[in-house]
Amino acid sequence: MEMQYVCPRCGRRYPVEAGRWKCSCGGCLSLDFQAPPLDFEALAASKERSLWRYAQALPLEHGVSRRVCMGEGGTPLIPLGDDAPHVLIKGEYFAPTLSFKDRGAAVLMALAAQLGVTSCVADSSGNAGTAIAAYGARLGMECHIYVPASASEKKIAQIKAHGAHIHPISGSREDTAAAAIRQVEKEGAFYASHIYNPFFHQGTKTYVYELYEQLGGRLPDVLIVPVGNGTLLLGVFRGLEDLRRWGMLEKVPLVLAVQAQNCSPIAQAFASGGDHWQPVPTSPTEAEGIAIAAPARGDEMLAALRAWGGQCITVTEEQILTAREQLARRGIYVETTSAANLAALAQYQHACPNWQKQCIVVPACGAGVKSH
Repeated sequence: MEMQYVCPRCGRRYPVEAGRWKCSCGGCLSLDFQAPPLDFEALAASKERSLWRYAQALPLEHGVSRRVCMGEGGTPLIPLGDDAPHVLIKGEYFAPTLSFKDRGAAVLMALAAQLGVTSCVADSSGNAGTAIAAYGARLGMECHIYVPASASEKKIAQIKAHGAHIHPISGSREDTAAAAIRQVEKEGAFYASHIYNPFFHQGTKTYVYELYEQLGGRLPDVLIVPVGNGTLLLGVFRGLEDLRRWGMLEKVPLVLAVQAQNCSPIAQAFASGGDHWQPVPTSPTEAEGIAIAAPARGDEMLAALRAWGGQCITVTEEQILTAREQLARRGIYVETTSAANLAALAQYQHACPNWQKQCIVVPACGAGVKSH
C-alpha cells in the first residue's frame, strides 16, 4: 500500500501531497510508514558519514539525498570531562547550519524536492527557519520564513544570508505560527513546518540510530531531550520504536524531557497526570528555542512520555545561564537554549545517587554563536 498521512485523532488518511499539512478535523498528521530494519554491521563499512547512511529507513525515493545533503548528521559524542567520562555531549552544533534542526530539515526539504515544490513557507524562532532556508537555497526554492520580531538577530541574519524572505511578527511564537499558516492557506504554498509535517521527525529519529551505532549496538541509560514543539523528542521516540520493532532495543533508556520553568506546559501537564496540555502562565525565557506556550503536538508528547516511561524536568533562568557558562569553561560553547539540557543534568545528578554508574547523553543542540 502507498505510504500515507494518517490522523491519529479521527483516523482519516491522505496521500502524501505538497498541499496537505494537517487533517481536515484540525489534527496533526502522522506518517504511516514502517522503516525496514537497518543492518548496522554492514553500515560499519559505509563511507557515508551523514544521516543518509540510514537512507534505507527513511521514507524517500532512492537518490534524492544527493540533491540535498550537506553532511548533516554524523555528529560526535564528546565526554563532558575527566570527572564524568560517562556523561556524553552529542555535538549537534556540528551540523551545517549549527543546529540539530538540520536533521529534520534535510529530510523534509528532500520530500519537497521529490514533490516538485518550488516555493515554501515556514515559521520558527530561528534554528528551524535557518535550516529550511539553507536547504531551500541548496534546492533552488523560494523560502518565506516567519519569525518572532524578538528572535535573535544572529539567527535572522543567518536566514537572510541564505536568500530567504524574512517576515518578522510581533507577539508570541504562536502569533508567528498563525501568520505563517494564514499565508499557507491563502497561497496554497508548501508548509515546510517542523511542527506539523511528520517527515521532519523522520529526520530527527536518526539521532537515535546514530547513538546506537556510536555506542556499539546499545543506547545510553539516560537521554536528556529539550522540549518546545517536540521535534527532537518525537524523533527520539520514533527512533526507539524502530529499534524495538527490529528487535534491537534490549533496554529502554530513561528519556528526560526538559523545559524552561518560565514556559513549561508539557512539564506541568505531565506532573498533574493529565492527558492534555493546558494553557499555563508563561514568562520570557533565555531558552527561546523551547519557549512554546501552545505546542500543537503537546498531547502526542505527553502520551509518548508516559508510554515510554519518560520524565520531565524544569529549569530556572539562573540554572540555564550558569550551565551555559560551566559548559563553555569545558570548551563547549552552546546557545542558551541548549544550556537548559546541562541544567537538567545537574538536577538529575542531585536526584539520582547512582548517576555516576549510568551512561548519560546530553544534546548540544545549537552553537553558542546563535544566541544573543
